[in-house]
Amino acid sequence: MIGPSSTATEIVAHLRSMRSEETIAGMARFGIVTQDALGIGNPAIQKLAKTVGKNQQRAFDLWATGLREARMLAIWTFDPALLSPDDVSRLAADFNSWEIVDAAADLLTETPYWHDLIEGFAKDEREFVRRAAFAMIAGATVHNKEEPDATFIAWLPLIERYATDPRNFVKKSVNWALRNIGKRSRSCHAEALLLASILAATSDAAARWVGKDALRELSDPKRIAKLK
Repeated sequence: MIGPSSTATEIVAHLRSMRSEETIAGMARFGIVTQDALGIGNPAIQKLAKTVGKNQQRAFDLWATGLREARMLAIWTFDPALLSPDDVSRLAADFNSWEIVDAAADLLTETPYWHDLIEGFAKDEREFVRRAAFAMIAGATVHNKEEPDATFIAWLPLIERYATDPRNFVKKSVNWALRNIGKRSRSCHAEALLLASILAATSDAAARWVGKDALRELSDPKRIAKLK
């Protein structure tokens, strides 16, 4: 029986018993890296995370296996308060999938130094590490409700700076961050809409796509009416 006292080895054996080739094929269609996947859906992994509970060392051991499901479980069983900047750097070195990055981004915005992580990740040339910066911004607009709007408005220049990165997983995360800032509040919306308009008119193809796509959503009257 898997529970709070289960080791990483026992949990991985349990995960392997749940392998689904059909689900692996479906994941590949969504651009999920399946080379080390067992084909277990996230709801089942999240349920398992609640069963085993948080355990920092075990989470590191699960991450070290390289298995997609073990890494997702690690993300959901880490205690963000116990993650040091060095720990995060080691985790980021293994980022190789948008799904892992986006899940990790929500975890990392719970660390006490998450603002600094965003700045550092954005400067990093590695595609999935840079994606993490903007996935963190996008997630924090929703989850970090006590954060002042000024924090997100102050990150718009960062979005403008990296909107020219043409790499698919960066470009989409920059766009995601811009759209989410614009949907957070009326004050955020005005600033994000202005940047979206500027980017939409640039000559750079990546930045223009980021701007036009964000402009389309942020100009929607129904969307504007929902703003606080």
